[in-house]
Amino acid sequence: MHSFGNLVWNEWLKMFKKRSFFLPYVLLAGMVLFMAFMLYKFSGGSSTGYEFAQLAVTTKGMGQMLTLLAIVVTAGAVAKEHSMGTVKLLLIRAQSRTKILASKYVAILIYILTLVAFMFVVSVLTGQITFGMESGTVAIGDVLREAINNLVYTIVYVTLTFMVGILTKSTGPAIGIGMFMVIMESMAVQLLARYSWSKYLLFTNVDLSMYSGGGSSLIPGMSLTFSIIVLAVYLLLFLTAGFVTFKKRDVA
Repeated sequence: MHSFGNLVWNEWLKMFKKRSFFLPYVLLAGMVLFMAFMLYKFSGGSSTGYEFAQLAVTTKGMGQMLTLLAIVVTAGAVAKEHSMGTVKLLLIRAQSRTKILASKYVAILIYILTLVAFMFVVSVLTGQITFGMESGTVAIGDVLREAINNLVYTIVYVTLTFMVGILTKSTGPAIGIGMFMVIMESMAVQLLARYSWSKYLLFTNVDLSMYSGGGSSLIPGMSLTFSIIVLAVYLLLFLTAGFVTFKKRDVA
């Protein structure tokens, strides 16, 4: 376990040293502040602080932008090792390929967690300062729930991107496919929601915020538990495909 922890730490340092590491934090903070300014100016300050924070972190608000930024930053975790030729040096370590790849994935998950936590804190603080601390229909627990939903949403799409990067050994397709899936999600749900079999698709289950506040799904037979199980199956498929490919690929 100690050796795996060192591998994760090394991967985190490699991400940290990139110039793009802090860019998502800066962009997210800037977008939250701009969104607060625009709402305060044109809505007359009618929102409460927590209502603004919930709007900011939800996948229908700034949360989807967080997912896109996470895809861009993490897409090259494996692909760049191939393009730069450093994958050979990586695999000569006295560690299994599975452990090396797992350390990269865990480092990515930690990075995503920090992004979501950062956005949660910035959104709450900005909302309280801009719109005040008056109580309304939305509480801090509702904001936290939406942040967790956004965390799950981002993990699913980043894992998909992680797999594509391994399969293609290229950053471009990984970013392109990951972003395409996120952008086309709403359209796909609207087009396919009338078919009962679409409840098993990734698109119709990935946004758990549809169950917030006692909401119901678009397709009969779906529930929060159902969607979590479906997402777990997809994550398992993505990771299995990625790990099996990475383990068997000849990099000599």
